[in-house]
Amino acid sequence: MVSPKDPSGSGDKSAMRIDPSLVRELAELLDSNELTEIEVEDGDRRIKVKREPAKIISAAAHTAAPMIAAPALTGPPAHAKEDLGASAVGSDDVSGENVKSPMVGTAFLSPEPGAKPFVEVGDNVKEGDTLLIVEAMKVMNPITAPTGGVIKKIMISDGQPVEFDQPLVIIG
Repeated sequence: MVSPKDPSGSGDKSAMRIDPSLVRELAELLDSNELTEIEVEDGDRRIKVKREPAKIISAAAHTAAPMIAAPALTGPPAHAKEDLGASAVGSDDVSGENVKSPMVGTAFLSPEPGAKPFVEVGDNVKEGDTLLIVEAMKVMNPITAPTGGVIKKIMISDGQPVEFDQPLVIIG
């Protein structure tokens, strides 16, 4: 086979030497700078490193500015353990106003991991107070109290995926 680096076709495999450390360094540059392709030319030697871009779920996910700093999803905060069984219990046993999720997303009970939750059972809230946030497409959407009252029940756990119209909190 005739290669561009060995036009004679003599089979001289030493015609092009590839430096593995250079290829590794180029690959690291791809990752660290979020590139999909990089090419280096040195005389008659040309090295091109290419990778497929990650699948993008939505272009809006990369262009929307978050309203609140996004919590890192490294693990549930310590306070999440308090309400782990809350989602399994129905809202029928507690009277009050159900605050429902206006969207599909991930519910967070505090502004960031390890921080104090926005509200806890027994807290008094006023109309407009932030109860929790629902992250949808990398945008943090505050869920506020529609009326004043006492937090009777928190029906989700921190970091839990929520559906549209799913009950989140009961205010009585």
